[in-house]
Amino acid sequence: MPDLIDFWSRLNPFEYPGNWLDILVVALLFWWLLNVIRGTRAVQLLRGVTVLLIASFVIGEVLNLQTLQWLLSNVIQPALIVAIPVLFQPELRRALETIGRTSEVMTRRPFGASNNDLATTVTVVTRAAVQLAQQQTGALMVIERNTGLQEYADRGVILDARLSVPLLLNIFYENAPLHDLAVIIRGTRILAANAVLPLSEHVAGATRYGSRHRAALGISEVSDAIAVVVSEESGSISVATNGRMVRHLSEARLRRLLAELLNVPLEEGA
Repeated sequence: MPDLIDFWSRLNPFEYPGNWLDILVVALLFWWLLNVIRGTRAVQLLRGVTVLLIASFVIGEVLNLQTLQWLLSNVIQPALIVAIPVLFQPELRRALETIGRTSEVMTRRPFGASNNDLATTVTVVTRAAVQLAQQQTGALMVIERNTGLQEYADRGVILDARLSVPLLLNIFYENAPLHDLAVIIRGTRILAANAVLPLSEHVAGATRYGSRHRAALGISEVSDAIAVVVSEESGSISVATNGRMVRHLSEARLRRLLAELLNVPLEEGA
């Protein structure tokens, strides 16, 4: 009882204001980390590790299992220090990239692109996606934002060509030499075609993703890019961002979604 009274007295903001600041900073840190991993496979991994540790601790304490308690203290906990960076490597990288973008997110456009440039990108990508969908031609178009995609562009064929609907249609034409992989768009220019992207491992659930959709999810998990996918089998249009996939988009919904993600005001009637 005295310990509890002492604990509550230390929460007195007038006597110990630093304690409240400490609690607030830790709470904000955990809230930020949970937002970073939300919607990724790290949630399932974290849930599994937490359930395992709690169950082991409770069983060890209730049944007084000395060997299990020793394993938890001397083997499992030290092993987690090494295992966590390995298990959560994509999420940790994403968190560090988020920190690096914090000072730029509110003010910076992707590589200096203006509203007019981004509006042009939205229009061209939307029109190209719709025409490709009508022809049931598979396509993957990645719009670069604040995270640079030069390392992926270098794996493909550098074009540095002005973005246009005819050019995108020609690139993804079935017999064209560059049609098979991804196009990377920077501002109003096509930076590269035939670019190899990382494939997402987050494929659990009823939906079965093909290689294009997995690549779209993969690039959205390791960067803040927007990936527009046209299915070769069904002709449906999907958008992947922040590790999530929005499927079966109409022309109007695709335009609104891209405009919202790029923070571009839509014209009246668009």
